[in-house]
Amino acid sequence: MTQGEILYSGKAKTICLSEKPDELIVSFRDDITAFDGGKKDQLQGKGASNAGVSAFLFGILEESGVQTHFIRMEDPVTMRVKKLSMIPLEVIVRNRAAGSIVRNYPFTEGHYFDPPVVVTDYKDDTRHDPMINDDIIVALGLLTHEEIARVKASALKVNLVLKAFFDGIGLELVDFKIEYGRYGNTILLGDEISMDSMRLWEKGTMKSMDKDVYRFEKGDVMEAYRTVSARIFGSR
Repeated sequence: MTQGEILYSGKAKTICLSEKPDELIVSFRDDITAFDGGKKDQLQGKGASNAGVSAFLFGILEESGVQTHFIRMEDPVTMRVKKLSMIPLEVIVRNRAAGSIVRNYPFTEGHYFDPPVVVTDYKDDTRHDPMINDDIIVALGLLTHEEIARVKASALKVNLVLKAFFDGIGLELVDFKIEYGRYGNTILLGDEISMDSMRLWEKGTMKSMDKDVYRFEKGDVMEAYRTVSARIFGSR
């Protein structure tokens, strides 16, 4: 692996150029943040946990026909990916009501959505990632209406695949956020899919097994992450 200059350093990952112009090196750090970076810590092993889970989930999505940026793992915390031009949108799929949708709308915690609710937020911490509708997305030149439909269809397919997978290991996929980017003329799933970007509840108890443990001080977040990782990797 040849790691070049740093292209971008985010809250929990560092993105570097590689020896190939169309590939990047992503390093998952042990940083954890919440509330737009207002709460932050370093937790040993957290980077490796998220990297491994992301690689695994990208793999099962690729097997199901969802195109992603993932190429391979270089080491336990380092991923090689296709270089995408990221679209500054967070696509959120909700199977049950939790978090901001409960705070902002008259839903009770745990309410089931049938069909799942798809929400799109504009990715900008300074604006606190406001919700954005399709017409504004088009007006900003981020996606066409046709591309929006394809992205939402892809997000719902991701939901079907991951929901079934987690159900098989005793976890309920409450919601998740994903991001997309352009690779030439193709829009691919990018960023990561990990306990940082999903809500997972223990089936039957609704116990949080994700970053909400850290956000709301519900216990040892790394214990939750290790438990989820063990179930994921023990499934195959």
